[in-house]
Amino acid sequence: MLSRIDAVLIIIDIQGNLAQTMYDKENLFANAVKLIKGFKVFNLPIILTEQIPQKLGQTIPVISQELNGIVPIAKETFSCWDDRNFTEQLEGLRRRHIVLTGIESHICVYQTALDLIQNRYNVYLATDAVSSRTPGNRQVGISAIKSAGAHLTSTEMVLFELLRTATDPKFKDIFKIVK
Repeated sequence: MLSRIDAVLIIIDIQGNLAQTMYDKENLFANAVKLIKGFKVFNLPIILTEQIPQKLGQTIPVISQELNGIVPIAKETFSCWDDRNFTEQLEGLRRRHIVLTGIESHICVYQTALDLIQNRYNVYLATDAVSSRTPGNRQVGISAIKSAGAHLTSTEMVLFELLRTATDPKFKDIFKIVK
């Protein structure tokens, strides 16, 4: 079960013109923002990556404006795990529950999920907050990540699983995000 004491949100490569070519991009962006806002309500860590930003561009404004100065990790590898800066930052948090959002589900999200699972992390894929350029590749990525052992979830499932009870003082804040 996803736990506040162990959770980390990883946002993979929602950047530049590539983000604008994603299948169902409006829902992708909206759900990524909800996850960010929810993790901020719970004061949980967030890691942001960008794939070769000098070529593909920066994180899109709708995402970056929610991140209050979180510095993106620029990478060239498809798997975030293969980037030393990413691995050091993640391991430094000493948390084992990873919530993934980002693009593309069949490339960077998929390869990252596999490496995290192989390194004994519990991966929670927010299926409504990942995408690819085509619906087919999006679905293949999700299916492959599930087959590798990740937990399939959704934005609201993540936020309410972290919340656990309607009596939590943060309930109103989370409800405002998802309504």
